[in-house]
Amino acid sequence: MVTFFINHPSPANEAAKHLARSRPIRAQLHARSFLLRLLAIAMTVPAPDSDSRDVKTLVALSGGVDSSVAALLLRDAGVPIEAAYMKNWINEDNIIGECPWEQDITDARRVAEQLGIPFRVVNLMEEYREKVVSYLLDGYTRGLTPNPDVMCNREIKFGVLRQWALDHGFGAIATGHYARRAALPPAIAVSSVTAQISAAAPTAASAPTSDFAPTSDFAPTSTTTSISSPDPMRGPVPPLELCNQIGYKIPGNVPAYALLEGADPNKDQSYFLAMLSQEQLRDARFPIGDLLKPELRALARRAGLATADKKDSQGICFIGQVKMADFLRAYVPDAPGPIVRAVDGRVLGEHRGLHFFTLGQRKGIGVPSNTDGKAYVVVGKRAHDHALLVAFDTSEAPGLFTHEVALHGVRWNTPNPPSPGDSPLDLEGRVRYRDPRVRIKLTVTGADTAHVVFAIPQRGLAAGQVLALHDGPRLLGGGVYV
Repeated sequence: MVTFFINHPSPANEAAKHLARSRPIRAQLHARSFLLRLLAIAMTVPAPDSDSRDVKTLVALSGGVDSSVAALLLRDAGVPIEAAYMKNWINEDNIIGECPWEQDITDARRVAEQLGIPFRVVNLMEEYREKVVSYLLDGYTRGLTPNPDVMCNREIKFGVLRQWALDHGFGAIATGHYARRAALPPAIAVSSVTAQISAAAPTAASAPTSDFAPTSDFAPTSTTTSISSPDPMRGPVPPLELCNQIGYKIPGNVPAYALLEGADPNKDQSYFLAMLSQEQLRDARFPIGDLLKPELRALARRAGLATADKKDSQGICFIGQVKMADFLRAYVPDAPGPIVRAVDGRVLGEHRGLHFFTLGQRKGIGVPSNTDGKAYVVVGKRAHDHALLVAFDTSEAPGLFTHEVALHGVRWNTPNPPSPGDSPLDLEGRVRYRDPRVRIKLTVTGADTAHVVFAIPQRGLAAGQVLALHDGPRLLGGGVYV
């Protein structure tokens, strides 16, 4: 019976193979319970946010399978929905690389027709150039390493498109992000991690000035990271009262929400939502956040969606399969300079422009190390002579590892963010997409600035990139490395 189930082409089969590839030991330990879980998934469809059912929602259809299934789940749950494709970029300048916007529109329209929902194309090309492309090019010109995906979500998808939706009678916008949104309880809830300060914690009757409870030195790793999930494939799914800090409704009885990592640890995209505000989060919906990718594909195939087997895109946000180097070559003029070995100042060669490199980069530097078992890595950029600084990739490489960093442009999605003068906060940070969370101590230094100390030195933190701020699986906000 078990053999037949494993071999059957079902959502369970696909997710089981996904599990076996990524975590074979856990697959053996949890085989019985996991198969039962997969069987249940194969027969059910996750429900959307409980407060979404009567809210007219605009689904941002990208032409990919993730947003297609997001629309499918909302429709099947009875949520009144319509769909829109954001037309942001059409590669008018003929940059090398595929920009399949026409095919994406065709696929998105086809899915909308299959689901029986209205569809339109919303032209945001001017806003995209102004808010994302200009930001990207300006950053690279100044020697930074911008994050267009984070900025695109904040300024375009949950910025301009969200406002367009509100102006056209919608109350929410849904996307295909692997992330989760959950309502914060009206009463303040403090976790066991902060039990030692619970006596001093404010009560619901006297709302605190911040959502955060300060602690001294680095606290033990949050219990939320070790809570067992009911599914060995999924990330931790703690009740909100077990989250490390304090959460409650905004004064005036306006509901408040927490942003949580997606259930699939291999696909979690919460990092790219690090700069959203509480206001943007209130209007956001993430219907696929509780799914694993194989489960999502299986649901799309079962529904016969046109995008069920479409390959995921890997290019710049909404620009398609365009490589960053090709994009920069088309818009940023070359500015040659020397490649300098940081430890002794020796000139090793010449580069075409600092904008082609980022801190921690190993590939494409263009100079051999001529030393067995060692490779050069970028450890810095020098503005006055356009020098690219390199060193052997070791823990002693000057400038490669850092124990602390300053942030600017800090943005919180919590109802009552911390303020300058508050005690340092023991949190976790994700230093870049795909990296695990690490323990940090954060001190707010200004209206949108902060100082962060890492429990363990971090490698290659490039100015312009984003640090996502976490309380376990709950994403609290983010800031940009100075």
